[in-house]
Amino acid sequence: MSRALFAYPKQAQFGRVLPKNKIYEHTSPSPALKALFVQQIDQIVWQYKLAPETINLPAKPAVPEIQIFDITLKTAELDHDVLRCIDKAIPFPIIFQLSHDNRIQTIATYKRPSEADNNKWVIDGYFADDWQPIETPRQPLPVALDLQGLYEQLLRRLLPLPPREQEALKNHVERLAQWHGKHNEYQKLQAKLNKEKQFNRKVEINAQLRRLKTELEQLS
Repeated sequence: MSRALFAYPKQAQFGRVLPKNKIYEHTSPSPALKALFVQQIDQIVWQYKLAPETINLPAKPAVPEIQIFDITLKTAELDHDVLRCIDKAIPFPIIFQLSHDNRIQTIATYKRPSEADNNKWVIDGYFADDWQPIETPRQPLPVALDLQGLYEQLLRRLLPLPPREQEALKNHVERLAQWHGKHNEYQKLQAKLNKEKQFNRKVEINAQLRRLKTELEQLS
């Protein structure tokens, strides 16, 4: 069973096809980005609307509603700039369900109102579950007191590092970004070590690798 595939309530079903040009109207994408939409996306369906009137959970300023978008892909890959463009066009948090070749993947970013300007949304990097067979059983929605609590639980299922006790979602996401940065650094150093011929340089690189490994363990 997937950690991030949920059985959304029937009463929350919206089920409307979202034409690509409606997204373009709100974001003015470049010709290159429009080309990606055409090459990679077959159809976008605004599948569910999780809101006070559909699932009886109160809204919060940061999460007035949660939208579930189903995207049928033409290719196995989807450029995150395409998702970012859709996120910019829709002023609510979105959970995307991508489908291609009888498989499904859940992906989302931690989307929240900007502290500097409440009319703007902050969009970070994207977190994804593994691809699953389309017939994978879905879980019931997590129990939550409000839409913000529900959104945080849906999003945390996509984060590869477990939360620390009482850790806010914002801190969890920031820690994950630090972990990714250190992990990339570690991999580059490892590649450098494999090519290095000088003994002294090898000793130096090994010391750096040990330090990074400790830091990665602390962030995990």
